[in-house]
Amino acid sequence: MTEQMSTKYQPQAVEDGKYKKWVESGVFKPSEDPKAEPYSIVIPPPNVTGKLHLGHAWDVTLQDMIIRSKRMQGYDTLWLPGMDHAGIATQAKVEQKLRGEGLSRYDLGREKFVQQTWDWKEEYAGHIREQWSKMGISVDYDRERFTLDSGLSDAVKKVFVTLYEKDLIYRGEYIINWDPQAKTSLSDIEVIHKDLEGAFYHMNYPLADGSGVLEVATTRPETLLGDTAVAVHPDDERFQELIGKEVILPLVNRQIPIIADEYVEQDFGTGVVKITPAHDPNDFEVGNRHDLERINVMNDDATMNELAGKYAGMDRFEARKAIVKDLEEAGLLVKIEKHVHSVGHSERTGVVVEPRLSTQWFVKMGPLAEQAINAQREEGDNTVNFYPTRFNDAYLRWMENIHDWVISRQLWWGHQIPAWYHKETGEVYVGMEAPADSENWTQDGDVLDTWFSSALWPFSTMGWPDEEAADFKRYFPTSTLVTGYDILTFWVSRMMFQSLEFTGKKPFQNVLIHGLIRDSQGRKMSKSLGNGVDPMEVIEQYGADALRWFLANGSAPGQDVRYSTDKMDAAWNFINKIWNASRYALMNIGDLTIEELDITGEKTLADKWILTRLNQTIAKVTELFEKFEFGEAGRLLYHFIWDDFCDWYIEMSKETLAGENEVAKKTTRSILAYVLDQTLRLLHPIMPFVTEEIWQSVPHIGDSIVTASYPVVHEEQMDEQAAEEMEFLMEFIRSVRTVRNDMNTPLSKPINIMAKVPDVKFEAILAENESYIARFCNPENFTFGLEIDAPNDAVTSVITGAEIYLPLAGLINIEDEIARLEQEAAKLAKEVERVEKKLANEKFVAKAPEAVVAAERQKGEQYQEQRLAVLDRIETLKTIG
Repeated sequence: MTEQMSTKYQPQAVEDGKYKKWVESGVFKPSEDPKAEPYSIVIPPPNVTGKLHLGHAWDVTLQDMIIRSKRMQGYDTLWLPGMDHAGIATQAKVEQKLRGEGLSRYDLGREKFVQQTWDWKEEYAGHIREQWSKMGISVDYDRERFTLDSGLSDAVKKVFVTLYEKDLIYRGEYIINWDPQAKTSLSDIEVIHKDLEGAFYHMNYPLADGSGVLEVATTRPETLLGDTAVAVHPDDERFQELIGKEVILPLVNRQIPIIADEYVEQDFGTGVVKITPAHDPNDFEVGNRHDLERINVMNDDATMNELAGKYAGMDRFEARKAIVKDLEEAGLLVKIEKHVHSVGHSERTGVVVEPRLSTQWFVKMGPLAEQAINAQREEGDNTVNFYPTRFNDAYLRWMENIHDWVISRQLWWGHQIPAWYHKETGEVYVGMEAPADSENWTQDGDVLDTWFSSALWPFSTMGWPDEEAADFKRYFPTSTLVTGYDILTFWVSRMMFQSLEFTGKKPFQNVLIHGLIRDSQGRKMSKSLGNGVDPMEVIEQYGADALRWFLANGSAPGQDVRYSTDKMDAAWNFINKIWNASRYALMNIGDLTIEELDITGEKTLADKWILTRLNQTIAKVTELFEKFEFGEAGRLLYHFIWDDFCDWYIEMSKETLAGENEVAKKTTRSILAYVLDQTLRLLHPIMPFVTEEIWQSVPHIGDSIVTASYPVVHEEQMDEQAAEEMEFLMEFIRSVRTVRNDMNTPLSKPINIMAKVPDVKFEAILAENESYIARFCNPENFTFGLEIDAPNDAVTSVITGAEIYLPLAGLINIEDEIARLEQEAAKLAKEVERVEKKLANEKFVAKAPEAVVAAERQKGEQYQEQRLAVLDRIETLKTIG
């Protein structure tokens, strides 16, 4: 294998062909073991609007890490892939393409336009699958679903019809958010609010009796044409005598009433509010209370309609300018005040949303929200665990303040609403299929909000509404959902209330919320900033494993992560370190077979220590994975691999492998193979490609690391005493090398090393491991013992268990050494003081575990011993200075 491995990690060569082999061999499919505990994830379906971005890469990496680790742990794992038809977004893309060809959807007609959109879907679904393969995600493609496939369409119709029969879906005329470019309604959460500088336009409405005027302020003069009243607060003493009278609507000369309503804020603006029930949601409610007429003065593209008189045909903002000019000429414009206000924009097209009176279909959210809130608060079988927990509060806040959900969209791409209207009587029929005498009925032309179908995703993909479907019975509720916090209300919340309503169960056990990918400056990635990053380009340069390592370790749950090339360079360097360590291990394992491996023989201190550290790492990484603390798990893996395995154990193994003791050599070779094997298994969920490449050449049992068993802790391999002794030895070596570095004495220059130890335990450690001291410290002479006649002109380093003296006469300045030791003494004094304060804190002593308190006491004693030894050395140096 080492002959085939390049001297440098080359990701393209490593990754080539592996994914295809995995898919063809079926290793991603669920287990056939009926006794295995099921663990399922449904992929948050990406929109078929384009290629995946870095946020998608983060999302699928986290899911793949979870499912790969669970698969290795013996669970019956199902990761179900799929894509979303994304109604508005996809239709907008196809219409944009048609505009480039000089066509509109109306030129094609509904049937041909929908077919073109299906063609678009097929093309981009292929791109997405290709990107998934580059990322290495271990989904079962045989179960891939699409939100417009026949099975999901049946589920959508079933839900619509059932909610309608329960009086939880209704059709009515309401003010909705309207996208005048896409010409469709929007739900509240599809509207992005931006603070823009606008104006308050103050104008006079003449009283009909000629006795004066009422000053009204508005930000939208163009809607004046649809006013059907002006309102004041019923307790506002300024206007008591005017309530019930009428004003003349400027420019229109129509008389409208002055009404009293508590909606009006007395101390805001002029205290008089124009009421336009067809163009403002609050005015709509006021109009209902006072039985006011609703006059819609705009077309669906936000141009003024025939009811706008001479302004008909103008764009709404052109009409605003014209109306303000005419008011000024008529002497009715009082003043214009600059005013910054929040303006709603369509999430998809970016245009300013228009509140518009429209007949739409709605879901009555009260009963559904109450059921979902109760399930979450009662902390029973249907309670979902949020990671981080703070998102549970965000979920509940949204559910508690939820409005009825407008679910109809004026589009052609999507689930057409299963409602029909009788051509003669106007009767409404809702059902799974068209009425028997379908020639007498016309189906509603609108489609359902994309989120209506994706809200059913966890159970509709499993075969529901067939509750006997094998996957539904085995894998639902799903185990974990991974998604970004930006769609908590769009999607997560809706899945929760729909699942409870239709299956009686929560849709998933856990919800892992991650943040957003930002650039190195912390800015959100966007086309306008030009700071987006294509994950496929990153993979081309660094490899999928490096990208996955960065994404896995970027942040804690719920936090944003910053992308930078420096971080990617570091990720590649880490894998290159693993690669070269593996080359060394494999070269020394040689032709040792699985049958010949033996890690039970007599071991060196380094052998015992690395097995202990391995098992400690397995225990902690497994625990952190269970809590989805992948960043911390990655930090531990990095420290174990780079520091413990590569920098210490591999270097120490060279002493044994270069020796004459064949039994010891075989043990060390076996431990090299074993630790490498277990480490690759720990890393595999994060770095699937490179771990498979290396693992294939380590003595192992099995065809692929994908289905290899996940590491478990072996208590018999743990040796706490060896770990403590090794920590002493490493601290000794680090201390000598640090002093060498401080004194500018190169490691190649042999020096005298002397060590005074407090008891025979430390003396024995040094005696048994002199070869390591020789390799790492390069002593000319090494003298140690309980009593040492240390020279006065030596650099001193005090560690727990030893006072180290490096006689470097002529190479140091004694005054500088005293100054250095005084700094060290001051630092140790601060540590002693910190520990003493902590132990003096009664709350800490009372509440902390006994072992923690004992450890703090031990630290304090060690710091004090070291401080006294340093002070003693300072006094000695002063006598010769």
